[in-house]
Amino acid sequence: MSNIFDTYFVFFYNRSVKKVLHLFRDEGVGHMQNRIKHYRENKGISQGKLADLCNVSRQTINAIENNKYDPSLKLAFELAKTLGVKVDKLFFNVGEMDK
Repeated sequence: MSNIFDTYFVFFYNRSVKKVLHLFRDEGVGHMQNRIKHYRENKGISQGKLADLCNVSRQTINAIENNKYDPSLKLAFELAKTLGVKVDKLFFNVGEMDK
C-alpha cells in the first residue's frame, strides 16, 4: 500500500519528466536528445527487439533514436523500464548531458 508521499512523488516526478519531454523548441530553449541507442546497444538488443518489448514499430524506435520523434510520456517510461534506466537518463536537453 502506498502512502501519500509516494503519490506526491510520482505526481511530481511525472510532471517534471513531462516538462523535459515537451521543451519549447520555438522559443530557443534548445532541443531534446536521447541516449536510447547507447543503452540499447549496451544491452545487445536490436531496434526491432526493443520495439517488440515496448509494443511499437521498429520505425518508431528508429525515429526516436534519430531525434525525429518525441515519444509519449507513457512510451518514454516504457523505454526506460525496458532498458533498465531512469527516464531522465534517456532524455536530456542539448548541453545538459551528464549533469
